[in-house]
Amino acid sequence: MKLIPVSTLPYCLLVLLAAEASAQVPPSPPATPSPVPYSSVSELNLLLSDLDQTSRNTQQDLTRLRIEKWKTDANTKRGSLADVESIQRNLRNALPEIASQLQNSPDSLVATFKLYRNLDALYDVFGSLVESAGAFGSRDEFQSLQNDLGALERSRRSFADRMEGLASAKEGEITGLRTQLQAKRAAESAPAPAKKVVVDDNEPPKKPVKKKPPVKATKPSPGTPPKPAPDAGATQPPPSTQP
Repeated sequence: MKLIPVSTLPYCLLVLLAAEASAQVPPSPPATPSPVPYSSVSELNLLLSDLDQTSRNTQQDLTRLRIEKWKTDANTKRGSLADVESIQRNLRNALPEIASQLQNSPDSLVATFKLYRNLDALYDVFGSLVESAGAFGSRDEFQSLQNDLGALERSRRSFADRMEGLASAKEGEITGLRTQLQAKRAAESAPAPAKKVVVDDNEPPKKPVKKKPPVKATKPSPGTPPKPAPDAGATQPPPSTQP
């Protein structure tokens, strides 16, 4: 069975899926993953339990089909048999593996979307088989398959609602991380605050310091001969010793 692309999902949800797969947490400080709330795990366990019961009932009802007795041509019978084979293979192998991956990561949007996409593909093929059973099979076959299809549809809607809630939570986380990163960058690029000078109005004013006038050289009066400079080589007469 081929997985059919889901065209009913909003574009923003697909963007969030890509964001979860490629988003990088800033290296410092290291982020510690928060524990998954108990209510979220409990809700997921209930959804998976209902889905497992639906899978078991569907597999039992598929084994009871007598497609070879349907009132239709051989090509239609072969197509219905191929659909039954495909659905059984998915319910036995693919679905349990995907459900196990989601149970290991209860709040993973990627794992939830993967399970939803698988249920969407199952519903499409199973719906075609139910229509054939209603047109060519017995009433009991149609009624049992119709009940299984309704249970599968309820599971699909439940996981769609859960996926919407997870998408809203992831969008809030991404917005918060973006805000923190922008605030960090703004703080790093902001200039250093100017140094504040506290002025005390009660402090008495300081007296101005008076500058001393420069010392002026005294000029000799006119007519006074200049004082000869002492000759370093001349000998001074000894002082007189007479009384």
